[in-house]
Amino acid sequence: MDYVEQRMAQEAAKPPSGSSDSLFTPLNLALLSLLLYTSYTLLFKSSSSSRPGLEIPKEQPPIVFRTFTPRTLLPYNGENNMPVYLAVRGRVFDVTRGRNFYGPGGPYANFAGRDASRGLACGSFDEEMLTKDLDGPLDKLDDLGRDEMEALQGWEERFSEKYLVVGRLVPVGGEEEAGKKE
Repeated sequence: MDYVEQRMAQEAAKPPSGSSDSLFTPLNLALLSLLLYTSYTLLFKSSSSSRPGLEIPKEQPPIVFRTFTPRTLLPYNGENNMPVYLAVRGRVFDVTRGRNFYGPGGPYANFAGRDASRGLACGSFDEEMLTKDLDGPLDKLDDLGRDEMEALQGWEERFSEKYLVVGRLVPVGGEEEAGKKE
C-alpha cells in the first residue's frame, strides 16, 4: 500500500468532522433542555405554596346539605353576592361556578333560584316554564313526553358531573320543611 492509499484509509476511518464525540449534539441539547424544564417546573410547583408574596386562596365556607322550598330557594339567584342555586327534579345544585350562564344577565338567569326542571326538559326559557305559586305543590312533570324526560335526564347528568348537590327541593308544609339540615 502506498502512502496515498494509507492516508485515504485513515480519513475514511475518522468520524465525520464536527461530531467528534462531543456531548453537545442537537439531540443531547434537546434532551437536556427537556430535563431542565421538567425539573424547574416540579420544583417551582412544589415550593410555590411556601413562597412569600404568593396569595393562598381563602377556604370557602362548607356547604351544608339542606332542604329548600321554592320560596327559600328563590334568594339563591346570584344577586347581592348570593350563590347561584337551581333545582332539577328535586335536587338543588350549586351552579355558582357557572355564574356567567346562570347568574344575573346570563342566558339561563331565569332558572337561578328556581326549579329549572320543566324549562330544561322543554328547552324553553319562557316564564311560564317556572313555578308560579311558590307556596304550592312542586311540578311533578307528569305531562312531559319521553323525549322531554330524556332531555331532562341529560341535563341532570351534566349538572351531576359538573356541580355539587347542596340540597333538595321539597313542597311547603311537606314532611321536611325547608331550612332543616340533613
